[in-house]
Amino acid sequence: MTDSRKPDEDELAGTEQPFVSHLIELRDRLVKAFIAVGIAFCVLALYPGPSALYDLLASPLVAQLPKGSTMIATNVISPFLVPLKITLLAAFMLALPLVLYQVWAFVAPGLYTHEKRLVAPLVISSTLLFLLGVAFCYFFVFGQVFKFIQSFAPKSITAAPDIEAYLSFVMSMFIAFGAAFEVPVVVVVLARMGLVTVEKLKEFRGYFIVLAFVIAAIITPPDVVSQLALAIPMCLLYELGIWAARFFLRYSKAPDSEPQA
Repeated sequence: MTDSRKPDEDELAGTEQPFVSHLIELRDRLVKAFIAVGIAFCVLALYPGPSALYDLLASPLVAQLPKGSTMIATNVISPFLVPLKITLLAAFMLALPLVLYQVWAFVAPGLYTHEKRLVAPLVISSTLLFLLGVAFCYFFVFGQVFKFIQSFAPKSITAAPDIEAYLSFVMSMFIAFGAAFEVPVVVVVLARMGLVTVEKLKEFRGYFIVLAFVIAAIITPPDVVSQLALAIPMCLLYELGIWAARFFLRYSKAPDSEPQA
């Protein structure tokens, strides 16, 4: 078969415009995500306000400090910057559903219909699981960890944690627990992509338990309370992921013949 194209015809002719349009759409989606975070930031800045948000975030630690002890700021601008950073963090979590929706809206046109049925539940579940991990860390783990740590503090030491160090600790713990609670989503995605089977996931159960405790020992403070609080939920969520993978594989099964959307 002879090639009917002219010798000087560009092989990439017609591909530049679709690529540029994808970049424009990506830019628009990112702008919308930033606007959502910005609106949430403005709302939280007005009520309850950065100072109130910081007091709320610091309450699990302050409750465990000795009577009369307070937190300190070793940097001149820390009392101004730290509450603003916390407000921005809260704004991102508040706008997280809209941010993930923009991600879904960007990739959805290239998916099959049966794949689109899978993406929406994953976006919702990943948002809820991340927020659940953060809430579990704040309402349960922080109180137990700070109580455990203060029980070992010598009476000759006056505890006065720095607010910037506390913010860094809180953010790392939030990310760790939020990401750990995404285990079911990761399991479902791996199974749906065909990288693993449900049977293989069941066989890997014992190895995952060991892996969960290793991860917890690495990314949490060196105390047994936070390590157990992270490793045990990961193991339970892995079991949930196996069940969810079996369900989603049936729910998102492709028909024999289906055109791409």
